Amino acid sequence: MEKRELNDDEKYMKEAIKQARKAYKIGESPIGCVIVYQNKIIARGYNRRNIDKTTLGHAEITAIRKASKVIGDWRLEDCTIYVTLEPCQMCAGAIVQARIPRVVIGAMNPKAGCAGSVLNLLEIPQFNHQCDVERGVLADECSGLMSSFFRELREQKKNK
Repeated sequence: MEKRELNDDEKYMKEAIKQARKAYKIGESPIGCVIVYQNKIIARGYNRRNIDKTTLGHAEITAIRKASKVIGDWRLEDCTIYVTLEPCQMCAGAIVQARIPRVVIGAMNPKAGCAGSVLNLLEIPQFNHQCDVERGVLADECSGLMSSFFRELREQKKNK
């Protein structure tokens, strides 16, 4: 079978998945994120909410903070953010506030997603900034990671 080449969105989502696997290994919800500027990853993040004991320990918040340091500005106007799971309301708000023009999402989150599932904070026309959103990039791989994690968590709780 011939191996097809990954497009850029898939290539960068694979990098976000690597970050999600780091979260998985430390017992965090496996959500990963990378931010790309001029075809180069400038920031990475993965969930660390429980480890760091902070509500702000989401992959996107970590990556946005790092990218802002690299760019030297809070505005990330020429960046693309890749995240393995649809952002929550906090992260979607941070993405809009950071002026990130493009958001690429792996799996959707029907229970808490704010990029089209529960709400769509990224494309509200009344805000002064909206994002171009690409959904479903490597969705099966991203959702499979989440499913495995929560299946293992349920098993651990059941066996206690």
